[in-house]
Formats: sequence, structure tokens, C-alpha cells
Amino acid sequence: MQSKIQKISTNLWFDTQAEEAVNYYTSIFKNSKIERITRYGKERHDPNSMEEGAVMTIQFSLEGLDFVALNGGPHFKFTEAISFIVHCDSQEEIDYYWEKLSKDGDKNAQACGWLKD
Repeated sequence: MQSKIQKISTNLWFDTQAEEAVNYYTSIFKNSKIERITRYGKERHDPNSMEEGAVMTIQFSLEGLDFVALNGGPHFKFTEAISFIVHCDSQEEIDYYWEKLSKDGDKNAQACGWLKD
């Protein structure tokens, strides 16, 4: 059975940390899963940047939204230019996500309920 494909999904570009990031986010959001992992083969785009067998992309979902994480090398940097809004129903839920997502992030970035993970 083929899963439903979301018309538009967000692509997150990492240097080499895609798998680490996906494991982090899927550990926090209860309704999440890793859908598919593709790896660089012998015909990788830049033989100097990624080892054969290294993760190239990971398709994953968080709370029903599809994402792709790409290990694309150092050409583009991951920045705060992208942000996610997590809608919560209670202070307890806000506290849960705040504690999990800010654990190793910037503790000083709390303006208007924003955090930097």
C-alpha cells in the first residue's frame, strides 16, 4: 500500500547532520515516524563530500506533516530563517515542547515564545 504524498513538503538542508536531526525531532513528537532513508551510492553528486553509504535523504513525518532532511554538504547553512509553530492545547504541553526543544539550544532566545533548538 502506497502512502499519501503531501502536495508540498518542507526540505531541511544539513551538512551531515540530517539523521541526527530527524532522530531528535521524532523522539520529541509522539505522532512521528521515519518513512524512508536513501543513501549516497557510487554515483554521488560530489565524490569529495559524502562517503558511499552515507545518508542522503530521510523522509519523515511529524504530527501528520511530511518533511525531507537532506545531507547536502556545507554549501548552504541551516539558519533560523525557517521556523515551526507548534500549536498546544495546555500549559503542560507548552512546557513539554519548550523543555525538549530548548534542551541544547539557545536559552536566551525566548522573545515572544520563540526558541532556538
